[in-house]
Amino acid sequence: MQKQTLVGLKVLLVEDNKELADFVAGGLDDEGCLVTIAHDGGQGLRQAQMHAFDIILLDVMLPTLNGFEVTKRLRQQKVRTPVLVLTARDAPNDIVEGLNAGADDYLSKPFEFEVLLARIRARTRLAAGDRGSQLRYADLLLDPEKRQAIRNGRLIELTLTELAILECLMRAAGRVIKRSQIIELVWGARDVTENNLDVFIRYLRNKIDPPGLPRLLHTERGVGYSMREDRE
Repeated sequence: MQKQTLVGLKVLLVEDNKELADFVAGGLDDEGCLVTIAHDGGQGLRQAQMHAFDIILLDVMLPTLNGFEVTKRLRQQKVRTPVLVLTARDAPNDIVEGLNAGADDYLSKPFEFEVLLARIRARTRLAAGDRGSQLRYADLLLDPEKRQAIRNGRLIELTLTELAILECLMRAAGRVIKRSQIIELVWGARDVTENNLDVFIRYLRNKIDPPGLPRLLHTERGVGYSMREDRE
């Protein structure tokens, strides 16, 4: 598969470690990206509010405002630029809080630069509109263009990653999709583990299968996931 070019991609990198920021920015520059660097959360927030970017690479531990607060404020202001949170190694709390704030994906430090590029390609490919028209299954309606789902009359906001996973499941409704297949379809990168996928599935399930409604998203133990009506 030919790799997606990143030439001309507008990237906002918010990272207070100047050595790491220079390394990442230099690598992205070699890929043809147009990189803007901010070294604290307040500056990063202002840049994201004032200028249009294709993706935001956002460290968690930042001066002024942390990455969670930056993400939360952007989402409250309806800034829908994909946010890739860079978390400390083995910090599940960072992952949970980042996703709750509205981040689209996460990458644990330290990371390989090629892994970062793969994640950027995945998130910007989705943001560019590599998605189809509305999908419906049972009482669930998915509108990929608006990044929204509606179930039982309730509007559900989705991150890009949640949207991509849900679209995979809805297009294969009634069939079981292996974890490895979902990872390939959503991320296109081998660095994503099944544990990573399970985290996003848990968040997606909380959104589309609230208490009181029949379950639609099912875990097929030892295999993967499926979208089917729970008639039990």
